[in-house]
Amino acid sequence: MDVPADEIMQLPHGTAQVAWRRSARARRVSLRIDPRDGTVVVTLPTRAGRNAGVALLLTHADWVSDRLAALPEAVPFTDGALVPFLGRPHRIRHLPMACGGVWCEGDEICVTGRAEFLRRRLTDFLRAEALRRLRALAAAKAAQAGLIARRIAVKDTQSRWGSCAADGSIAFSWRLVMAPEMVQDYVAAHEVAHLRHMNHGKRFWALVDKLTPHTAQAVPWLRGEGAGLLRIG
Repeated sequence: MDVPADEIMQLPHGTAQVAWRRSARARRVSLRIDPRDGTVVVTLPTRAGRNAGVALLLTHADWVSDRLAALPEAVPFTDGALVPFLGRPHRIRHLPMACGGVWCEGDEICVTGRAEFLRRRLTDFLRAEALRRLRALAAAKAAQAGLIARRIAVKDTQSRWGSCAADGSIAFSWRLVMAPEMVQDYVAAHEVAHLRHMNHGKRFWALVDKLTPHTAQAVPWLRGEGAGLLRIG
């Protein structure tokens, strides 16, 4: 069965951008909100059609409306926008005639080149910075614990700030580069600890505490401020 085309739907409390997905592993129709752009993502099992998804949307219209209303304000990467870098606000400064790519200068992030490439250039810069910083953090903490990460990468995840696979590969959200350094330190320690303990038991948390002193501050920060990072860019 074909996947329905993405669309803008009229729900009881307003319009919503709906993205349809099909999954052979799904056993029932489900929906979630992509916090990055506010899209309502409806996942359909192999044999379910659009009508089943619409029925679920209408049944949970209040939930959808409440979740969309609770999303932090979106902050696009545009000239003059204020965005965080390492937890501190920086003003984006577009320098169309300058050379040098992207760099930080005081409390500004300078971006050269044509305006239509600003978002991509700044995203690439932040992803590269995230990889450089988080790779160094994770490698250092792994060495401290006598462990080795098979691979360290950054991704644009929707909900998880980091992940550790059974083969020893670690991935981080590149958006962590916008968070304070103590938050980055904690997430790196958390994922490195999973190299030894693929659970959240007592021994796992004991290892996290050995690898970082920031758990008590970083966890509440991510709960309170993390959603805002997903709305930037």
